[in-house]
Amino acid sequence: MTRLAVTTIVLITLLATFAFAQDATPRVQVFGGYSLTYVDNGGLSAQALYTGLRQSTSAFAVESNFHGWDAEAQYNVNRWLGIAGEVGGRQGTPLISSRVGSLSGLPNATGYSFLAGPVFTFRNKSRLTPFVHALFGVDRSSLSASTISGLSFPLATSATTYTDVAAALGGGLDIKIARRFALRLPQVEDLYTTHNLNKFYDSAFNTGLFEGLATHEHNIRISAGIVVRF
Repeated sequence: MTRLAVTTIVLITLLATFAFAQDATPRVQVFGGYSLTYVDNGGLSAQALYTGLRQSTSAFAVESNFHGWDAEAQYNVNRWLGIAGEVGGRQGTPLISSRVGSLSGLPNATGYSFLAGPVFTFRNKSRLTPFVHALFGVDRSSLSASTISGLSFPLATSATTYTDVAAALGGGLDIKIARRFALRLPQVEDLYTTHNLNKFYDSAFNTGLFEGLATHEHNIRISAGIVVRF
C-alpha cells in the first residue's frame, strides 16, 4: 500500500470520526429538575441557640434537608468540553420545634445560587454519558421575618439576606431515552458557600451573641430531572 493510500485512509478515518462526534454531540443542552440539599448548618445546635437566644435548649431543633429546583443551560464547545450556566433554588425551615406543635411562627429560609463554569463530558456510543463540572458564582441566602410563639417570651426575627461567593463541584450521569432527551440520574455536588453564619443569625435575631459558627459551608446537593438536547 502506497504512502498516499495510507494517508488518504487516515484522513478519511479522521473525518468520519469528526463527523460522528459532531452528530453525537448536541451544540446546546438544557437541564431542569428537582433538587434536595443537605444544608451545612455550620455548628448551629441547641446549645448555640441557647447561647445566642437565651432560650431553653429543648425548645428548638435544627433541620438540614431543604427541597428545591435546579436549572442549567450548557453550550458544548466540542464533544468533551462545555460551558454551563446554572440557577438553583432551595427552601426550608432551619429552626424547627423539638416537640410537634409546641412552637409556631418559625422563620422560613430560602437560598438561590447563580453559577457558571466548565463541564467535562465523557461521551461514547452508549446511552450513558457521565460528566463533571466546576461552577463558580454567588449564593443568596435569606431568612424571613417572623415572631416565634410558644416560648417563655415571644422571639422575633428580622428579614435577613446575605449574598456571598459560592461554588458547585461535582458531576452526574445522563441516560439517553430518545434522540433529544435524557434523564439525569443523579447529579451530586458539593455546594460550597461562604456565609458567615455568626453575622447572619446575629442580624436575624438582633442579638450580637452568636459565635463559633461556620464562616463557610459544604452543602450536599442532589438533583435529578430531564435534559433536552438541541
